[in-house]
Amino acid sequence: MKKILLTLIAALGLAAGTAQASENAMAWDKAPDKTTDLGALQNGAKIFANYCVGCHSAAFMRYNRLRGIGLTEQQIKDNLMFTTDKVGETMKAAIDPRQAKEWFGANPPDLTLIARSRAGAGGSGADYLYTFLRTFYRDDTKATGWNNLAFPNVGMPHALWQLQGQRKPIYEEVESHGHTTEVFKGWEQLTPGTMTEAQFDQTVADLVNYLQWMGEPAQKTRTRVGVWVLLYLAFFTVLAWRLNAAYWKNVK
Repeated sequence: MKKILLTLIAALGLAAGTAQASENAMAWDKAPDKTTDLGALQNGAKIFANYCVGCHSAAFMRYNRLRGIGLTEQQIKDNLMFTTDKVGETMKAAIDPRQAKEWFGANPPDLTLIARSRAGAGGSGADYLYTFLRTFYRDDTKATGWNNLAFPNVGMPHALWQLQGQRKPIYEEVESHGHTTEVFKGWEQLTPGTMTEAQFDQTVADLVNYLQWMGEPAQKTRTRVGVWVLLYLAFFTVLAWRLNAAYWKNVK
């Protein structure tokens, strides 16, 4: 009984901490929807291979599935495969899991379904990722040297910092009902990145759309086929209804 009570208390504490983190986190920005733009998906796949696969795996996505976004097998082999030499293999992380746990406190999560698993009250999983990847800032109190507005106290460093540069958030003190709170107002650029803000946002959008596509490569096909199936069922429902009416018309 004592163990059950302790478990319940721990669960309530975790829920309260999660609720507080969600309350303190910033609102999510709307991610551009470019899951049908093959150029954007190809660029997203390149960013993923260059900046994400070093630590994160995509254990349910095989490299040869990238043919679905217009890449040839040779292009995949020449430009995107750094952790295996077989195009039929899954996207495995290059990092040693034991080292990852020692450095970050836990193994970096698999990203195959990350865009589908992060949806919430703030928006879609793509919206969360788009906001998360653009709101890192320098924080020397953290072991990695980075923090994040969308995910406070995150253990992940800013993998794209060379592209975005180093920034810090600007807050303004606002008094409401006798209480003073800090409200996020914008960013101060500490050091420039190799991209402008607009270019970086575009790059993150491409990466997020690739992650969204990777979570369900057949999504657009499923949606298109589903529309035709519903039209087919609707047509034959009407046909069956009229045939039934004609059959029973003279039956008393």
